[in-house]
Amino acid sequence: MKDLTAKQSGLRWLWLALLVFVLDIGSKLLVMNTMGYGWSNRIEILPFFNLLYVHNYGAAFSFLSDAGGWQRWFFAAIALGVSGMLAYWMRCTPSSNKILNIAYALVIGGAIGNLFDRLVHGFVVDFLDFYVGNSHWPAFNLADTAICIGAGLIILDSFLASKKPQAEAK
Repeated sequence: MKDLTAKQSGLRWLWLALLVFVLDIGSKLLVMNTMGYGWSNRIEILPFFNLLYVHNYGAAFSFLSDAGGWQRWFFAAIALGVSGMLAYWMRCTPSSNKILNIAYALVIGGAIGNLFDRLVHGFVVDFLDFYVGNSHWPAFNLADTAICIGAGLIILDSFLASKKPQAEAK
């Protein structure tokens, strides 16, 4: 990978990671300060969506949530490692590659938002609860949303990049 100057590189898009982080932490603080914890305190918004303040001690879908505490540091290390790797890739990616830099920034912002929760609270604050009938998707937050959108954009960019050589060959 080729290093570019900060002005030419995707690092110019780190403002988006900061915005995701601020919105994520702000929304979590709002939930923590205004809502009661747990199912009995949910706020029904739509026939398929509630606000529901819960703690997640694990990762996606509460993976390893009952592992005894070591997972807090394991997931913190993963968040730091992935964020560092993506920041390096942003440094090596031209700022003109908007899709990829936006994707990296979304993942970094979300990862750092959840990392903040793990380090400060010992758990991640989740509050978005989508459901159909009595089947609820695991609760999540804005950081999780940013990470998923970022991952989707990375996949989209890989498809678009693989089509580029074919289009140039024609």
